[in-house]
Amino acid sequence: MTDAEKLKAVRHAYARRILASVGVDDARIEQAFAEVPREDFLGPGPWPISRFGLGYVYTPSADPAYLYTDDLVGIAPERHINNGEPSLHAHLLWFAQPSEGEHIVHVGTGTGYYTAIMAHLAGPTGHVTGIELESDLAARAKEYLTAYPNAEIVEGDGTIVPFEPADVIYVNAGATRPADIWLDRLNDGGRLVLPLTTDDGFSSYSSMRPRGAVFLITRKGAEFLARCVSGVAIYPCAGMRDATSEKALARAFGNGGLKRVTRLYRTDDIPDERCWLKGPGWCFAYE
Repeated sequence: MTDAEKLKAVRHAYARRILASVGVDDARIEQAFAEVPREDFLGPGPWPISRFGLGYVYTPSADPAYLYTDDLVGIAPERHINNGEPSLHAHLLWFAQPSEGEHIVHVGTGTGYYTAIMAHLAGPTGHVTGIELESDLAARAKEYLTAYPNAEIVEGDGTIVPFEPADVIYVNAGATRPADIWLDRLNDGGRLVLPLTTDDGFSSYSSMRPRGAVFLITRKGAEFLARCVSGVAIYPCAGMRDATSEKALARAFGNGGLKRVTRLYRTDDIPDERCWLKGPGWCFAYE
């Protein structure tokens, strides 16, 4: 068996393992994880792997087999920016259910690994728009994604950069509220994957705490169905954090009832007893 064949086997085992760890049984998602080389999006090794309680620990060598674990890999470790945990993304992509031919918008694309996986899922008739605020990461993503003709990278703030209407909007950073453009540009039947985090959710690498939740928001005409699909601790979304919504979010997490959320309203005039969280001009409600 050649080295390339061995690495292919490692990738396939990795894909099956990470999906199984979060109870996902989806052949398309498994194939995407098995076929997209993670090392193509991380620069030259050895690579800094995040180890709980130890910070970053470098792989023993530049053998890409070391990357096929369910771990964060530092892409800008001095800024605590990582290539995220594969099992979390497998879990969230299963809820988002990106299909062949759809337009997917990836907000916070980093260096493009999960954008490439989305491009694989969208197929040649679909399109992925990756948006990245950090100039150096956007430049790397553009370089790394040249082999994916159905993907494009836009440098800018994903909370305001215009994009074509989308079937899936996948936000890869912790906000305190949904951005208007994400809701405005979501197609009917479209899905928004939205992590919401308090200021406790990520203050430094060593003190990450899961004070956040990922919501799946599905558009049905003028209505937005919502439910919590995961806890999360994630890097903050620079353009979508306001103090009033953060305080309301912190109170809501403290009060419980998260799993009862069923609706997102773009108004704050819903009666308090129906609301899990009420922010300025929006709320999450129970019915």
